[in-house]
Amino acid sequence: MSTIDLRALSLEELTALLQDAGYPAFRAKQVRTWLDRGVTDFHQMNNLPKQLRDVLAKNFTVPGVAIARKLVSQLDGTVKYLFRLDDGETVESVLMQYKHGWSQCLSTQVGCKMGCTFCATGMGGFVRNLSASEMLAQIEAAQQDAGVRVSSIVLMGMGEPLDNYEQVLSFLRMLQEKGGVHIGMRHISLSTCGLVDGIRRLSKENIPLTLSVSLHAPNDAIRSRTMPVNRRWPIADLLAACREYVEATGRRISFEYAMIDGVNDSDACAQELAQRLQGMLCHVNLIPVNAVAGKKQQRSSRQRIQAFMEILEKRGICVTVRRTLGSDINASCGQLRRQTDRQEEGKEALSCIVQDKPM
Repeated sequence: MSTIDLRALSLEELTALLQDAGYPAFRAKQVRTWLDRGVTDFHQMNNLPKQLRDVLAKNFTVPGVAIARKLVSQLDGTVKYLFRLDDGETVESVLMQYKHGWSQCLSTQVGCKMGCTFCATGMGGFVRNLSASEMLAQIEAAQQDAGVRVSSIVLMGMGEPLDNYEQVLSFLRMLQEKGGVHIGMRHISLSTCGLVDGIRRLSKENIPLTLSVSLHAPNDAIRSRTMPVNRRWPIADLLAACREYVEATGRRISFEYAMIDGVNDSDACAQELAQRLQGMLCHVNLIPVNAVAGKKQQRSSRQRIQAFMEILEKRGICVTVRRTLGSDINASCGQLRRQTDRQEEGKEALSCIVQDKPM
């Protein structure tokens, strides 16, 4: 056996590998039980023979994450994690409590290529994709630290999920396996900035998740200024792919719309957006944009957001305003990693750290 990512294997695949090495099938179930408990040190799996533990340590790896920094909101209990990966890179994840249970926002990449002007993540550039195991490890680490059960997942942290398509699909399949982190696809939301080819691929996967599309503008003139991806796939192409997705899956699409003062929040923008979405099975989620150091965009006023929402509602568009969680800890992804990197370079001190663990 060569070195293999153990967490990424299905129980059947792990059973076959161990049987080929001369071990009975029940050993695979024992190993998987330890992994489900968050144990990644093979030598702590004390119901396995020492010889097998040595074999596992030699031939397998279990990519994990360690909590580098942790912020806890004093307003609503939202927890923001900066996770350090095995290679020293860092990603962010946010744990949020709702009436229906605990939800976690996960990262799928270290950094991002997309370059959206209102986003903190892309300011540091793109480093690499995360593996399916590293995505799963974010959930395991948060559950173990907070002592809660995560019941829903949002792939809306650092990175563009459809730009890491194969690993994201592997992660979703891992979630469907019983035991450990087992979350049904109807409790998963995947957010994309509008990779049309990825949306079309996803529509053929027969995975009943919720697709969230970061639209953020009603026309190409505004969207191309704020989201470079629009220069490759303009709004007409994106919405055509979204309609195809709805037809293929029967699932309602959620359109994310960051409300940016003086940029995309006028009555005219609302009317144009309603016209674009007319007749589509969809929902619009208005998001008061977060202020980011180094970015000029400011969030729209409450009055402007309310007026925008009322126009959409009058045109028959289902619309809500996203609840703001963790506002005292800058809970949107990308900001903590950037702050930490700058602190380590001696350029800036971290603020608002409620809980801090050594790096």
